[in-house]
Amino acid sequence: MSHAETPDSVTTRLREGFERIALVLRSDLWTASGKAGLNPAQAQVLALLVERADGLRAKDIAAHLAVSPPTIADTLAALERKGLVARGPDPADARAMRVNLTEEGRQVGRAVTQSKSQVTTALAGLSPTQQADLLLSQVRIIRSLQLAGAIPEQRMCLSCRHFRPNAHPGAAQPHHCAFVNAAIGDRDLRLDCGEHEAAAPSIQSANWMSFETGQPPFQATQET
Repeated sequence: MSHAETPDSVTTRLREGFERIALVLRSDLWTASGKAGLNPAQAQVLALLVERADGLRAKDIAAHLAVSPPTIADTLAALERKGLVARGPDPADARAMRVNLTEEGRQVGRAVTQSKSQVTTALAGLSPTQQADLLLSQVRIIRSLQLAGAIPEQRMCLSCRHFRPNAHPGAAQPHHCAFVNAAIGDRDLRLDCGEHEAAAPSIQSANWMSFETGQPPFQATQET
């Protein structure tokens, strides 16, 4: 049967494309972790914690990396033995513990996240417009996965109480970040921001509608 008679859906081809990119990302991770004297799981934990000054609970690390609690427990124990992470009381819950990077762990984590990547090189070869379009597509896909419960909430601009979509309609940088009090464009959107503070669900929904329609949100619904 010819190719024309058995066309694959676009979504199938897109998924296949992501799978091929994921293969290279895994290869990059193995290379970076090996240079740091870690296994890939340990490297992922350090990379996750680098931008989280307050650390994370073990269960949240497991959820973000989509691994089981026993698996993350083994990984954290190994990182503790290496002196790269430490556990301490959770300020929000005296019964819970949070995992934080040690100074050495932060240095190693930064080295992992900044290591040379074939995928990063390929992305750098795209035009600024192509990069922005791809980033917007990622934002939409991640939000869809969040709503489906496939991944935990990410620290994206679209779910942050400081984000004002289309606050400057028609401008090159149409959005506004109230945290830094500055206009931002689509290329400036963050998928994991250290200053992220989750907005109320109603605000998130209103901001998303505004973002998609290109209209400013009702300021009365914004949190102060």
